[in-house]
Amino acid sequence: MNKARALSGIQPTSGSFHLGNYLGAVRQWVALQESHDTYYCVVDLHALTAGIEPAKLAEATLASAAQLIALGIDPNKSTLFIQSHVPAHNQLGWIMECITGFGEASRMTQFKDKSAKSGSDRTVVGLFTYPMLQAADILLYQPQYVPVGEDQRQHIELTRDLAGRFNSTYKETFRIPEGYILKAGAKIFDLQEPTAKMSKSSSSTAGLIELLDSAGANTKKIKSATTDDGREVKFDEVKKPGISNLLTIHSAFSGQSISAIEADFDGKGYGDFKAAVADVVTAHLDPIRERTNELLQDKGELTRLLKIGSEKAAAVADETVRKVYDAVGLIPRG
Repeated sequence: MNKARALSGIQPTSGSFHLGNYLGAVRQWVALQESHDTYYCVVDLHALTAGIEPAKLAEATLASAAQLIALGIDPNKSTLFIQSHVPAHNQLGWIMECITGFGEASRMTQFKDKSAKSGSDRTVVGLFTYPMLQAADILLYQPQYVPVGEDQRQHIELTRDLAGRFNSTYKETFRIPEGYILKAGAKIFDLQEPTAKMSKSSSSTAGLIELLDSAGANTKKIKSATTDDGREVKFDEVKKPGISNLLTIHSAFSGQSISAIEADFDGKGYGDFKAAVADVVTAHLDPIRERTNELLQDKGELTRLLKIGSEKAAAVADETVRKVYDAVGLIPRG
């Protein structure tokens, strides 16, 4: 029986993923590869909109691929590749731009938010056209499902609209993908601002648990995490957002229920609890960091794996572009 295809991607905007990336998305990607035909992409072209330095982009791209493998994305089960290694992404991206209305592109939340912060003169055109390239990233591979967080729902709806518009304007070419909204159970918040999502865009890295940081560095961050009034280790997102966040992290790595952890620390203080959270997290992340570093030290093997993935991806993507070009009337090169 053919497996349903799923596709998702991650930006290489930093040298290390953080805990939110892993628990909120990548760990669920790993599970999906057992039941789906999975395609996972390091979207380096999208990272250009952030103005990242060339050397850092190259380093972060390889580090992202290495971390995905270390976290459990198996190149023998999933097609793992780098976006820029498949030229069809840009080819289809232009077609998507040509069927997208200026008004609907202007309404995309990410563009509105970032351009409002930076001002129109400092906002690059790539940020405006980003959703059309993202639609191309998806539609190239004809997936049934796109595993994303709730914040990406608008992008999936645009992709579905563009696929339907193309199919009705030209001819039936694209599968209409469905958003596979990832479970929200492991939403991780900033250690210093526990009401804000853990994110690279935070004002400080003190609240980020980064996968490639040393055990000592992450232990220090966890023990310095903002806590709440009182001493009781109790889950209450309103009154105890700091402790609730740490309970979520502990549960995600230990596999224990929140209530079981609360019982374990009944009558104990925050210090004991934070130390236990640090132990659980570092025990899990140490082998991931070691495996990532092994892959980065053998770049020949890493690039070999990525080349295999890009060739497999390109075979699918090129066929889609061939059909699209034929549909819109572009003459084949011959």
